[in-house]
Amino acid sequence: MLSIRRVLVKGLVIAALVLAGPAAAQDGTTRWSTSWASAQMLAEGDNALPADAGPVTLRQIVRLSAGGPRVRVRVSNRFGDAPLEISAAHIGRAVAPGQSTLQPGSGAGLTFSGEPAVTVPAGADYVSDPVDLPVDPGTDLAVSLHLPAMPSRQTGHPGARATTFVARGDQATAATLDQPAAVTRWYLLAAIDIEATAPAVIALFGDSITDGYGVVPDTNQRWSDRLAQRLRATAGLENAAVINLGIGGNRILRDGLGPNAAARFDRDILNQAGVTHVVILEGVNDLGVLTRDAPATPAAHAALVRDLTAAYAQMVARARERGIVAIGATIMPFAGSPYYHPGSETEADRQAVNAWIRTPGNFDAVIDFDAITRDPARPDHLSAAFDGGDGLHPSMAGYTMMADAVPLDLFRARP
Repeated sequence: MLSIRRVLVKGLVIAALVLAGPAAAQDGTTRWSTSWASAQMLAEGDNALPADAGPVTLRQIVRLSAGGPRVRVRVSNRFGDAPLEISAAHIGRAVAPGQSTLQPGSGAGLTFSGEPAVTVPAGADYVSDPVDLPVDPGTDLAVSLHLPAMPSRQTGHPGARATTFVARGDQATAATLDQPAAVTRWYLLAAIDIEATAPAVIALFGDSITDGYGVVPDTNQRWSDRLAQRLRATAGLENAAVINLGIGGNRILRDGLGPNAAARFDRDILNQAGVTHVVILEGVNDLGVLTRDAPATPAAHAALVRDLTAAYAQMVARARERGIVAIGATIMPFAGSPYYHPGSETEADRQAVNAWIRTPGNFDAVIDFDAITRDPARPDHLSAAFDGGDGLHPSMAGYTMMADAVPLDLFRARP
């Protein structure tokens, strides 16, 4: 594999990149690329469906990024403590986000090892058999799962910002669900792959900023969505995939909302089909939590910076072992956050972490989100033009600005 280092400068985004790409399928082996994915965690409290709901059908609407002639679905019982029974599964093109109706004649049943029903062991993911279902980039798909009973410990993704429909009984193949309830979470659905070698499979690894905090459900306005739109409009990258592996409230070093990022990196990033690039935008919650409830000692601040940069280095090394380009994204300012109310010591920690991210060689490339979103007059604050209102999360204009600032040449992989 040929590695080329170069420097890209575009506006305030500075990147140094090692270009790498997967080999083409020359041995006749089917090549798969992940087109959509979500980071799995335990669904607890209000994020869980009632375990006594009885037989139900879940119809979940997701937007693919890359397209291909066939698809396969990965279901997950990763956080379950008992076998998960799925008695029927179906996939089809959705009429539109936020609607449970399928496009006429677009659906097909899913099988697992040739069987229409499957029992997924506790802690496991299972992949369906391939289905002949041609899909274009940007297609909205509906995945329907009929469960004889809801598991008591449910694997899912609370921050879906997309509608999931819950209907009684077996309605997996129904063109339109009968009297479904609606929730804005995903359950038991980890990924959808397409049969194609995408020009790039870009995994976005992060927290609520990547997960899309503040985005209205079914509008697809996360910065990952906007990046996928840009790629679809770019010659040579029209079928690139963008997969969102953000978890709201996630931290790198400690469990919180979801498993810590260091623990989930292998399964959420390295195990995705065909992934070529990872963009790591995480660490703000580690910085904020340190002093959220009480001041920390100078030694604790120094240890946090040391441990965060060590964790980044571990992830970069693991990605490089797989031939994946590791792109670091600087942590954006959050001094205006009333939730974390960070002081000068926390800001110094952020600056130290960002300096490490920007240092050539630590990552293969850098996207300087700090530089493009900060207020020039108060650089420890988000610019008012991009502040979603809480001093921490970007607005919709902020998410658009983030995606538009990414140089797409970063993703032109070369063997």
